[in-house]
Amino acid sequence: MEVKRTQEFVTLVNPQDEVLGSMEKMEAHQKGALHRAFSIFIFNKEGRTLLQRRANGKYHSPGLWTNTCCGHPRPGENSAQAAQRRLFEEMGFTCELENQFNFTYEAEVGTGLVEHELDHVYFGQYDGPVRADPEEASDTRWMRMNDLADDLGTSPDAYTKWLRVCWPKVLESFRLHQQKA
Repeated sequence: MEVKRTQEFVTLVNPQDEVLGSMEKMEAHQKGALHRAFSIFIFNKEGRTLLQRRANGKYHSPGLWTNTCCGHPRPGENSAQAAQRRLFEEMGFTCELENQFNFTYEAEVGTGLVEHELDHVYFGQYDGPVRADPEEASDTRWMRMNDLADDLGTSPDAYTKWLRVCWPKVLESFRLHQQKA
């Protein structure tokens, strides 16, 4: 049984994604320090994306809907490794992930915390069972892309800020990916 880490560190980077060092995760969010992150979007064969509702115990953005999985690579861990690790820890499955694009954003997320991340965005396809860790996600759902786009427009406060920021690029990358297939 894995013991939850009480103190986690993030990788500090410059705007070119070059490593500058590390910092305790909460301190990085309090200071708004630019750090490396990843976001995963899993799609099924029908083209629906898997969303999770962040658990109510999360230190920021609790209860909001967001992409399948997200997190931070540990110092010395690359984004692809971290994405695979967290996908299994949060959602209880693994699949092949492909880096689609990177983006940087900065947003206040409540309780005096600031997300300032250089985010590596991954896509994957999966059609099996989802076993979400209840400490990470209180609920999951598969949603059609157009329905999610509509809901982001009419009910943006139900979703995390990073999902709202990256959604246009996700939609564009998804459509390009579908055209190639």
